[in-house]
Order: sequence, then C-alpha cells, then structure tokens
Amino acid sequence: MEEIKTITPEEVEAKLEAGENLELVDVREDDEVAEGIIEGAKHIRMNDIPATLDYFDKEKEYIFICRSGGRSANVAYYLQEQGYKVVNMVGGMLEWNGEVIVK
Repeated sequence: MEEIKTITPEEVEAKLEAGENLELVDVREDDEVAEGIIEGAKHIRMNDIPATLDYFDKEKEYIFICRSGGRSANVAYYLQEQGYKVVNMVGGMLEWNGEVIVK
C-alpha cells in the first residue's frame, strides 16, 4: 500500500494564516464537530465518504481531519486507492491549537 502524505496541525494552521486555500475535510461524527471545526472545513462523516465521492475532484488535494488522525488516515487510504490526492492531518483535532468555529 502506498504511503499517505501527512501534514501536522501546525503546518495546516501556518498555511491557513498565509492565506492558502486548502481543501479541508473533517470526517468526525456530528457530536464531535459540534465542539468545533476548523473554519472552511467541509464536514463529511467517515461512513458517508463512499456515498459522497462526487464531491471530490481528482485535480485537487484534500486534507483529511479527525479527532486523532486514525479515521482520517483510513479515509485517505481509501480515497488514494480511488485515485484522489490526499493528505492526512496527523494528531488530528487533539493537537489542533488554532481557532475553531462552532456551528
């Protein structure tokens, strides 16, 4: 299995602060996201990913986020096998020190 590219929460925060337009996808459950989500992130629960492949564009790179980095890694492996460009945010929201918005 091909390795997944990874990014740290600090790197994501630095890119956002630099004004980069990132495709962030949060795959946590609704109750987890209710506690806060990175601004601009799209919320698609992990179990809903196979049914929402139409959302993803193979020309874009997506950064996947969950609580600790485990579920997002699984999603990233799955989508990489389907031919998508993926990056896993290691450490997940547990290590995120940036701002979050509560929806």
